[in-house]
Amino acid sequence: MAVIVKYVVVRDGVEKMTFTTKKEADAYDKMLDIAENLHAFIGASGLDLSEESLENLSMYMAEHRDQLGAILKGATPRPQADEAPEGAPGKSSKKSASAKAPKKKA
Repeated sequence: MAVIVKYVVVRDGVEKMTFTTKKEADAYDKMLDIAENLHAFIGASGLDLSEESLENLSMYMAEHRDQLGAILKGATPRPQADEAPEGAPGKSSKKSASAKAPKKKA
């Protein structure tokens, strides 16, 4: 019989994601904290955004916090290493589904 250690990130009693390392679980939990704070910040702006758009925007900004931080410091936005520049061959249009249906890692 094998013993498998899993780290589960739980928010409001709901399992969000399962990880094999504590470091990954902590990083994801921190990203969710950032997304929650961004949600409150943007929600208080008075912008006319649907709840779904607000959630998606908050998660996107949290997932790309390093790039966002650089942009806020005045740097020019750069594509991430795993993203091709806009219009480049082979670029797939991918949306973050982590807020809606996170993938489980074994």
